[in-house]
Amino acid sequence: MRILITGSQGFIGKNLGVRLGELPECEVEQFTRKDNLSVLAEKVNQVDMVVHLAGENRPKDVAEFKKSNVTLTASLCECIYRSGRKIPLILASSIQANFSTPYGKSKREAEQVVEKFALQTGNPIAIYRLPNVFGKWCKPNYNSVVATFCHNIANNLPIKINDSSTSLRLVYVDDVVSEFLSKIDSMVEGVQWCKITPEYSITLGELASQIYEFKNCRNSLISERVGVGFVRALYATYVSYFPKNKFVYDLPRYSDERGTFVEMLKTVDSGQFSYFTAYPGVTRGGHYHHTKSEKFLVIKGSARFCFRDILTNEKYEILTSGDMAQVVETIPGWTHNITNVGDDELVVMLWASENFDRIKPDTVACEI
Repeated sequence: MRILITGSQGFIGKNLGVRLGELPECEVEQFTRKDNLSVLAEKVNQVDMVVHLAGENRPKDVAEFKKSNVTLTASLCECIYRSGRKIPLILASSIQANFSTPYGKSKREAEQVVEKFALQTGNPIAIYRLPNVFGKWCKPNYNSVVATFCHNIANNLPIKINDSSTSLRLVYVDDVVSEFLSKIDSMVEGVQWCKITPEYSITLGELASQIYEFKNCRNSLISERVGVGFVRALYATYVSYFPKNKFVYDLPRYSDERGTFVEMLKTVDSGQFSYFTAYPGVTRGGHYHHTKSEKFLVIKGSARFCFRDILTNEKYEILTSGDMAQVVETIPGWTHNITNVGDDELVVMLWASENFDRIKPDTVACEI
């Protein structure tokens, strides 16, 4: 399938083009600002579907709204008509089409153009009134407050908020692209009014606060809940604005005669991740916990874990190494230690079920 993307070098167009390029059955044709309107018919004649993203939302001259948003849409419909084929068309409109601003009026006129075209010809049309779209490759300091906040905060630049209670309607660009891809196989004759899900709502103040929390996590080591939903999408957007010199950052490193200990990542409520090293013959640990549990994974070297039940004095030993991909778990009420029994440095990854609290460490010194 050959798909024409108008506005292919815009924010959504870039994301859609990359995703389509990942599909072996799809070939992408592009129409950009640099292309003359005279080449549009030739491009339309070569494709099986059109995703119309091109438009203007911040022109120097208000007349550009009509030219870019209405006239281009009408020309596109005319090209489809002259092709002699019913070529499915997805139109990216805006929720601003509900408003009487010059931009909003031009988006509503573009909708009316394709509605009339579908009514007259039966051509398959899908119209999406998009709210604010955010994600990677969106131009900051232009028309997306999410892009501006993410870019500026990631680059240690100030942000400006006039009213922190202002509410935003947002959709994530990956969800927009996924919806467009699903629509490719479900176009029907006439007009379909479609929506992007999920849609998120957040105030400017909440948005700024969340992005600053992302920024602070490199110092606190406490990760935000970035695995699902809006925070997942916003975090991906935020880190996409890092300059190259921020692709890396240092962690506190604690060394003594036994080896090295480094905390890597802490979570709000699911513990923390660390790693430590031990020189040959060195024993670390010698304590028990009342509630905390730990998972140890030997990455390099050989280790002996020793356990003793503090009530019954029952003892237990485990030998493991970096060749075994084996997790050793500590149990509350069992004192434990780990000894490097190999000839090389021991490297061990560690997960603890709770973040270390120096005031209440839940770590009681006790020999095996």
